[in-house]
Amino acid sequence: MALTEQIPSDDIHPIDLVEHIAEHYDWEFDRIADDQIAMAVEGQWRTYSITLAWSAYDETLRLISTFEMEPPEDREAALYEVLNRANDLVWTGAFSWWSEQKLMVWRYGLVLAGEQVAGPEQIDTLIGAAVTAAERFYPAFQLVTWGEREPKDAIQIAIAGAYGTA
Repeated sequence: MALTEQIPSDDIHPIDLVEHIAEHYDWEFDRIADDQIAMAVEGQWRTYSITLAWSAYDETLRLISTFEMEPPEDREAALYEVLNRANDLVWTGAFSWWSEQKLMVWRYGLVLAGEQVAGPEQIDTLIGAAVTAAERFYPAFQLVTWGEREPKDAIQIAIAGAYGTA
């Protein structure tokens, strides 16, 4: 059954919609405020902290997904290079490294100007894209920071795909 059939989307606040999606997937979540929700989404490599916030001022639904990393200081330059390479390969969002907080961050803003309404599939895809990007590039980030691989080599892990069947 499609999410649109399970979750009402007509004239519903975007964060209410996110809450329904979190309940649908049985994700842990905390409704921080009327305009903000935080949740934990389990991936293959990590559990990702995902926060969505609605800004009525600029009619934007902002998504921030984070996971902790503690790269050695001498590898931060290589981490920034692999981040640039990763960001060149994605279209929906971007990675940032918040060194002070030791967090890898995925950010995206969905503009809903003109009183547009986001549907459940659209928000589900938004969250899925954040997790998919983190899962795709996590090995490259680890190879650069802890495996001391060159960024151009490490990013090949994210580019390569498995073919065939097992």
